[in-house]
Amino acid sequence: MPDVCKRLLSIVEQGGYPLYDSIYQQAGYQVTMVQTMRKAVAAIKKQVPDVIVAEFNYQSDFRDRTSSLETLLASIQKYPETRVVVFYDRENTDKLNKLLSLATVHSTLAYPIDEQALSDSLS
Repeated sequence: MPDVCKRLLSIVEQGGYPLYDSIYQQAGYQVTMVQTMRKAVAAIKKQVPDVIVAEFNYQSDFRDRTSSLETLLASIQKYPETRVVVFYDRENTDKLNKLLSLATVHSTLAYPIDEQALSDSLS
């Protein structure tokens, strides 16, 4: 196992999928997990992660944005070296693509998450 020196922030707001801590750790990451975007933004202010893994949860009731992921992406604009991996439901592909026209992420992975693709996106 590689030395743990890189930092990964896992944001699990809704979940419903396996936790991938073992994949993150095998890739050499020290993992911090939070369950709200507010806690994620606070964690980023304390220590900027190398990678963030977050969910895209489309929320039609937001007036000015599509999801809380937009809040995260706005808060890390000043850290271009931080890579973002996004998990999403295929039924929300159009909504995610709209967001991605405004912000850049490292990779997107549809549910069910392909563990090899996740591992590849971390290396």
